[in-house]
Amino acid sequence: MKSNNIIARSVFERVQQRMFQGKAIILMGPRQSGKTTLVKQLFEHSDEKSMFLNADEPDVRHLLENCTSVRLRMIFGDHRIVCIDEAQRVENIGITLKLITDEIQGVQVVATGSSALELNSSIVEPLTGRKFEFHLYPFSYAELSAHSGFLNERRCLEERLIYGCYPEVVTSPGQKEELIRMLASSYLYKDLHVLDGLKKPALLDKIVQALALQLGCEVSFQEVAQLVGADGHTVERYIDLLEKAYVVFRVPAYSRNVRNEIKKGKKIYFLDNGVRNAIIGNFLPVSSRTDIGALWENYLMSERRKLLDNKGVASRGYFWRTTQQQEIDYIEEREQVLSAFEFKWNHKKKNMRLPMTFTKAYPLTRSGMVTSEDYEQFLTVVEG
Repeated sequence: MKSNNIIARSVFERVQQRMFQGKAIILMGPRQSGKTTLVKQLFEHSDEKSMFLNADEPDVRHLLENCTSVRLRMIFGDHRIVCIDEAQRVENIGITLKLITDEIQGVQVVATGSSALELNSSIVEPLTGRKFEFHLYPFSYAELSAHSGFLNERRCLEERLIYGCYPEVVTSPGQKEELIRMLASSYLYKDLHVLDGLKKPALLDKIVQALALQLGCEVSFQEVAQLVGADGHTVERYIDLLEKAYVVFRVPAYSRNVRNEIKKGKKIYFLDNGVRNAIIGNFLPVSSRTDIGALWENYLMSERRKLLDNKGVASRGYFWRTTQQQEIDYIEEREQVLSAFEFKWNHKKKNMRLPMTFTKAYPLTRSGMVTSEDYEQFLTVVEG
């Protein structure tokens, strides 16, 4: 165990390297994922004078809304690094960030946000060509194992599958269930219910429950709609909101050459296992779970996503299936090169045979099975 108790974030150095290059830095991610902590670490590692503005505070929002460059210079004074935390709360924040970037030379602005819907819609046009964008997720396997060691993190695997990897949950032994329940409530009742004029919070709860119970399965918007008593378009819009609020993410079906491939299928995973388990109210240990296969698949999919994003690797993830039920759990495409993986919790199931339909249609650089005994490389190494 390292003597330093702060768990280093993989994205820190990438953000640090982009400082003072004439562009705004946008740091996005769910609440409680450590954005504020990372910003304060940036302050500590710089000799420049820094200012932290929390837009959750009404007076800070008022100060920054519809501001002129002259007014901004007065607010910033001689501070060279300015962080606007929860920037999506500021009206016309995109214009404000553009003014800082264009008109106030020598000031590095860092804006954080917990809603991709609200912040992106505000900054896309004003900050075109004027921003570096990063995402901060709950702790990744790579970050945790680098901090506490390979063996210790392996011992914590079953705990991660049940309670997830949010910083406060990971660092608070004995309070994990209480904390992840609170975080899940914050997701659903604080952030999502104010997004995009959401009118039916009870319907949102039903949709989230349905997705949590279908973990690892293909999701049909129409089937979910019938289950919750809504129409397919409403379900799709609510799932889009869940994705933009960092609750879930979609993985599409891979389809290029084979006639009987599923072409429009999709799976939906939760960014964090703990949030998913809190939604269904199930914190039973792994040995008592009937859904361990789905938990393992969700964990690997979310962790691989974190690894690639944290390293700034451009890639696309898919699953593959045919109408004859031939399937592959995960396909990764980078620079038009494919890799295929099967996920098995039981490490005794070592034999992996890719469907001949797939291997004949698609050349692969590599393939493999990821089990509970040999998952570390999949979650720490980006080949090529």
